[in-house]
Amino acid sequence: MILKNAAATEAIGADLARVARAGDVITLAGPLGAGKTSIARGFLAALGLAGEAPSPTFAIVQPYQPPEVRMPVLHIDLYRIDAVAEIEELGLDEARADSVLLIEWAERAGAHAWPDALALTLAIEPDGARCLTWVRPAAWEGRWKA
Repeated sequence: MILKNAAATEAIGADLARVARAGDVITLAGPLGAGKTSIARGFLAALGLAGEAPSPTFAIVQPYQPPEVRMPVLHIDLYRIDAVAEIEELGLDEARADSVLLIEWAERAGAHAWPDALALTLAIEPDGARCLTWVRPAAWEGRWKA
């Protein structure tokens, strides 16, 4: 799918927020500046977040809880993680029980982490548009039709 601008990229996040449930994992892959955080911002805005969500690059995990948003969300950026053991220390699997996990740079967790995640990948096109591809697991069948 081609996303012509930042508004179209954020709209994908808003679409996902309408069908997401606690326990879902959405991974966001792509090069720096591809729009991973824009999808997360659209997701969080659709859940009621007032203002712009910061990138969690330095915090690594940015939590959002009701009433700030309508359901708990952890926006996670694994870019600065060097070892899988560091990810285990974050307690993401425990937090997942009642939250949605939005994970940027999830590939740093290894190929087998979160096999049931909706895996989104963004690429930057020569004209500056973004190309979005995805792997939709069974848990997402019938919920999100991009």
